[in-house]
Amino acid sequence: MNKFVVAALAIGALMIGPARAEEIVIKFSHVVAPNTPKGKGADRFKELAEKYTNGKVKVEVYPNSQLYKDKEELEALQLGAVQMLAPSLAKFGPLGVKEFEVFDLPYIFADRVALRKVTEGPVGKKLLSLLEPKGITGLAYWDNGFKIMSANKALKSPDDFLGLKMRIQSSKVLEAQMKALGALPQVMAFSEVYQALQTGVVDGTENPPSNMYTQKMYEVQKYATMSRHGYLGYAVIVNKKFWDGLPGEVKPQLEKALAEATTYANDIAEKENDDAIAAMKASGKTEFITLSADQAKAWKTALKPVWSEMASRIGKDLIAEVAKTTGAE
Repeated sequence: MNKFVVAALAIGALMIGPARAEEIVIKFSHVVAPNTPKGKGADRFKELAEKYTNGKVKVEVYPNSQLYKDKEELEALQLGAVQMLAPSLAKFGPLGVKEFEVFDLPYIFADRVALRKVTEGPVGKKLLSLLEPKGITGLAYWDNGFKIMSANKALKSPDDFLGLKMRIQSSKVLEAQMKALGALPQVMAFSEVYQALQTGVVDGTENPPSNMYTQKMYEVQKYATMSRHGYLGYAVIVNKKFWDGLPGEVKPQLEKALAEATTYANDIAEKENDDAIAAMKASGKTEFITLSADQAKAWKTALKPVWSEMASRIGKDLIAEVAKTTGAE
């Protein structure tokens, strides 16, 4: 090889090197299906991030626990193996930020209007800031929706839960919630729930309707109660070191993309859940139960002690602040 070819290759390498280095890859991992509110929100963020950065950023979305299961994904983010996640808010308790478990308290949010007062207000910002010492930057809150209970027996009163093995996420609040109903809480990765329900390892679970539908849980659950007893939401988070190290012009572009993806994800969440309920009803495999006013009151009465039980864990003042913000009693 003559010296001119060597020189040409060297120049080529210099030209290629920086161009490749400039492309920023964001691995966005999540545990749900692509056709859920979170899945669609992640895909919209990818589309907008790549558009607004003119291709400087490439977003790789990995749904359905392709890379990591529930318990693994936060550690992977902290280690930098992935850059972005949208874990459910219950996941931060085991990480040591127990304040986020306020979102798991039963009947603390009457509706989305009450919820927005927290997620879009000072309380929501304060909670996200608590993640920074863990090497995590919190960027936004995404909705999934209000949860319903499902099982292979009709759940109309708290007594109906007695002795049932109910799958929950890893959350002390959700554990206390199921115990208050007389059920036996079973912590289990989301990706394993369908098989556990199918084989009888667990008797039932709680989910927003879109999760119950996209994971086909309705095929192995005879009854679902429209309890809306709790809320399931997510925090979009990034590795703090990665985020802080982004070029100056890129971060505002990504923030714009995320703001628009957040509006989109939250706008579709309610419709996705309504559509999921309609599809599950049409299947005829699950019978849906609507609680009477008296039955709903009995559920609230059974579950309200969870607030005081969790006060020392979450923070009495925080619970009071959220309840005052939302108007919950």
